[in-house]
Amino acid sequence: MEFPVIDPVAIAIGPLKIHWYGLMYMIGFAAAWWLGTVRAKKPNSGWTRDEVSDLVFYGAMGVILGGRLGYVFFYNFSKFLADPIWLFKVWDGGMSFHGGAIGVLVAFALFARSAGKRYFEVADFMVPMVPIGLATGRFGNFINAELWGRTSDVPWAMVFPSDPDRLPRHPSQLYECLLEGVVLFIVLWVYSAKPRPAAAVTGLFGVGYGAARTFVEFFREPDAHIGYLAGGWLTMGMLLSIPMIILGIAMMVWAYRNDTRQATA
Repeated sequence: MEFPVIDPVAIAIGPLKIHWYGLMYMIGFAAAWWLGTVRAKKPNSGWTRDEVSDLVFYGAMGVILGGRLGYVFFYNFSKFLADPIWLFKVWDGGMSFHGGAIGVLVAFALFARSAGKRYFEVADFMVPMVPIGLATGRFGNFINAELWGRTSDVPWAMVFPSDPDRLPRHPSQLYECLLEGVVLFIVLWVYSAKPRPAAAVTGLFGVGYGAARTFVEFFREPDAHIGYLAGGWLTMGMLLSIPMIILGIAMMVWAYRNDTRQATA
C-alpha cells in the first residue's frame, strides 16, 4: 500500500505557511482547554475557566521546551555536542514525548505554586486531557511520513516516501495515535470521572502510556542513529517507557494505601 500523497503544508498564504504538524499541536492544546473547561463547570470542581486557560498555557510551554530538550539529550546528544546551536533549530524537527512529559510535570509544579493548589490536584485534573494531544501529535507524524514502523507483510503495511529502501512498513504512528491517544483518553476520562485518591489518575496515566508505548515499540522502527540498545529488541522508547509503568504502579499503590480522596472534577 502506497502512502497517500499529503501536502505537509496545511495552509499557505504568501510566505506564511502553516504545517499540519504544527496545526496538530494547536488542535491538541485547544481540545485540552475545551475538555478542561467542561470539567471546570461541574459543581464543586474547584476550578475556574481562567485557571484552566493558564494551566493549558503552562502545559504547552512544558511540552514544547521539554519535548525539544528531551529529543536533543535523549536521542541526539552527539549532534548537540557537535553543534550546540542546533538545540534552537526547532524547524529542523525533533521532539520527544518523554522530554515533553518531564516539561509538563515541571509546568504543573510551577502552576500549582502560582495558583495555590496541591500538586496532584493539578496533575490529576489535567492528565486525562493529555492523550488527545498525543493522538493529534502522532497523526501529525503520520502526515509527515516520519517515525514509521518496521517492515511488515500485513495488508495495511505502507511504503513511506521518506523511506529510502521503499519497503512496506507498519504505520506505527497510527498505532500510537490509537493506543496512546484514543484508548488512553477513554480509560483516563472514565476513571477520573469519579473522585479518586490523590495521584491515582496521574499514576494510571504513567502505566497506560508506558504500556502502550512499549507495545508499539515492537512495531516501530528505532531511530537510525540509535538502533537497538540490547539483545536486538530493546529500543530507547522502551528504555524510557518501562520506568513510567513501574513509577505509575508505585504511585497508584501509594495513592490507595493513603486513600487521601481528592475530587478530580
